[in-house]
Amino acid sequence: MFITCGEALFDIFTGPSEAGDPHGLSMRGVIGGSPLNVALGLSRMGNRASLFTRISNDLFGRNIRAFMKDVDVSDEYCVRTDQQTTLSMILTGPDGHPDYSLYTKGTADCSMEMDDIPAELDPRDQVIHLGSFATALPESGAVLREFAKREAGRRFIAFDPNVREIVVPARQPWFTMMDEMLPIASFVKASDEDLEFLYPGQPLDAFLDKALAAGADIVCVTRGPDGALARTADGSSVDLPGRKVDVQDTVGAGDTFQAACLHFLADKGLAKRGMARQVDLEKMVRFAIDAAALTCTRRGADLPTLEEIDAFRAS
Repeated sequence: MFITCGEALFDIFTGPSEAGDPHGLSMRGVIGGSPLNVALGLSRMGNRASLFTRISNDLFGRNIRAFMKDVDVSDEYCVRTDQQTTLSMILTGPDGHPDYSLYTKGTADCSMEMDDIPAELDPRDQVIHLGSFATALPESGAVLREFAKREAGRRFIAFDPNVREIVVPARQPWFTMMDEMLPIASFVKASDEDLEFLYPGQPLDAFLDKALAAGADIVCVTRGPDGALARTADGSSVDLPGRKVDVQDTVGAGDTFQAACLHFLADKGLAKRGMARQVDLEKMVRFAIDAAALTCTRRGADLPTLEEIDAFRAS
């Protein structure tokens, strides 16, 4: 049903040395990457999910493939390479907000080529999700955006810019990505932090208007603990508060929100261009907010199952 496109990497969580070395660090490696996180969330909610990217043959890449097999995310669209795996070093602050340092130069998922685009797709795969830094980079970004444009007339395109300024510090590559993706995306989600980087000082409503004018059926803007606002092309709108939880960290919260919205649309038979705007917007956004809040109660991008979300919502 779903193909997510872009990076698959290792998040390396760092902290003070457990051995007491004042200059050392302790590290814990967890598989991540926004597109893979979204695929994980979709799979755990009971959906067929696949990933399109390059994956290294190194020890990190082998672990990523084993992880995908264990969580039932298909690698049929993945391309093997000897290029190294992207690494994301994360130091979590007292408020649970992550500080990233990413190592991406020449790595597998950041070095895709046009020949990597699959010639044919399984007809069951009708929703394609893109976003984050691999979609903005010059090499991989051009490949992923070309893939999305090729499929836009036949499949439902979802897009989350998920800006990572530390990887692509200039605004122009992100603007290029936005200019190419907004006209073909039926579902668009961005965070308030994304928009402050892209369009500093502009009200969030301005982005809703921009994306809808480009042709989106639904646009959502997330605001961390303050919830989310959303609007459809048919004029429905909601502005919902967040759900208060004891935050372990916020890694994967935005990816959970994206996966939850896409699951909700597909479950209602509305993951089709022109039809998504018919969704019960308040129910969808509240479901996604609750799912993201549950992820925040866990360490790392540990996206919940549908059963866990339902239990959390009932509590």
